[in-house]
Amino acid sequence: MEAFNNLYDTILARRADPQEGSYTNYLFAQGTDKVLKKLGEECAECIIAAKNEDRAELTAELCDLAFHAAVLMAQLGITPDEIAAELNRRAAKTGNLKAMKQVDKDT
Repeated sequence: MEAFNNLYDTILARRADPQEGSYTNYLFAQGTDKVLKKLGEECAECIIAAKNEDRAELTAELCDLAFHAAVLMAQLGITPDEIAAELNRRAAKTGNLKAMKQVDKDT
């Protein structure tokens, strides 16, 4: 979690003190829609890398996904502590398997 916290702190620092040529500042300037678009792209790239069983590529794409998620968090004011608290809350749950939904493949 330390590496993610460091990343988040760097993102906040870029927002507070923009640097010319910073990709992070570019994302902030473009707004939430751009961040969401990049997050979606990274999700798709993770899926493809996983499907292709390319461990190195998947690791790189997961890092890209984490970065863009951290930018979104900073954009919307969500902290790593909030994420950690929610993960801890969920870890305490047991027996929370949801019933599988039947999908009508004819529609």
